[in-house]
Amino acid sequence: MASVGMGGFYRQKKRGGIAKPTLKRSSTGKSAAIALSFTDPDQSPVLGAIAEHGKTASAVAFEEERLRQFDLDMRYGPCLGLSRMERWDRAAAMGLNPPGDVEAILLKSSAAAADCHWEGRI
Repeated sequence: MASVGMGGFYRQKKRGGIAKPTLKRSSTGKSAAIALSFTDPDQSPVLGAIAEHGKTASAVAFEEERLRQFDLDMRYGPCLGLSRMERWDRAAAMGLNPPGDVEAILLKSSAAAADCHWEGRI
């Protein structure tokens, strides 16, 4: 036997209900003070630690961008399963003329920069 109305078939909406409480925050809260203290990229704690080793934050950012461009450029072959230096050497051996500045960055950089941009993401 069918029900009399379709009210039981469709989901009912509550009327009124409990309203969510609104939060009142001060404009000079703790998070605002933290956000203001790290707006300058040269003063961020991570880049500041790197800058202590003789590099400025802008130089580090330029090197990271240059390595990222090398990783994303498919003219030098696939980058998965190889370190950046191995990929650069392979491209040079195949006559693909990889950029020399990337080799210089890789030779003077730490082991953290050795992995490809896609390493651990795919």
